Amino acid sequence: TELKMAYWEKALETVGENVLVISEADDIATQTSLLCSEELYRKMVHPYHKKLFSFIKEKAQNKVYIFYHTCGACKPLIPYLIEEGVDILNPVQVNAKDMDTKELKREFGKDITFWGGGVDTQWILPHGTVQQVKDEVKRRIDDLAPGGGFVFATVHNIQSDVPPENLMAMWEAL
Repeated sequence: TELKMAYWEKALETVGENVLVISEADDIATQTSLLCSEELYRKMVHPYHKKLFSFIKEKAQNKVYIFYHTCGACKPLIPYLIEEGVDILNPVQVNAKDMDTKELKREFGKDITFWGGGVDTQWILPHGTVQQVKDEVKRRIDDLAPGGGFVFATVHNIQSDVPPENLMAMWEAL
């Protein structure tokens, strides 16, 4: 935490007013579970995230938003992330356990922005039909976009096995 704080102090001094979003990343979940228990996270990670994110917001010359990357089934820890000062969750791994986009939006949409989750990149985008891709994109937008707090992006990086027609279907649906 001290090392990260020293880094961010120098980085924020260097960029001055020219920053809006600060990105931090720690994968805290797998596709089926957390990487540690909720209790261990609360004791060993939560206080340090809270300290770091608070420090970043205090040191920034303008208001900044904390963009936090974690893949996987992180739903049980989202309330902690919000309390820590995370403004943006990326990605929303829609095929991970308990990462239902409609539920996530209902439970946390007033407190956090979802950046990603627009289309599944593991199965639908590379292996689905054009219609399945369009349906997936429309479903995720319907789930996550109402009321704001959603930035459309794929769940993760688009790999080379995605057919070009599926990329076009994603853009057309968007």
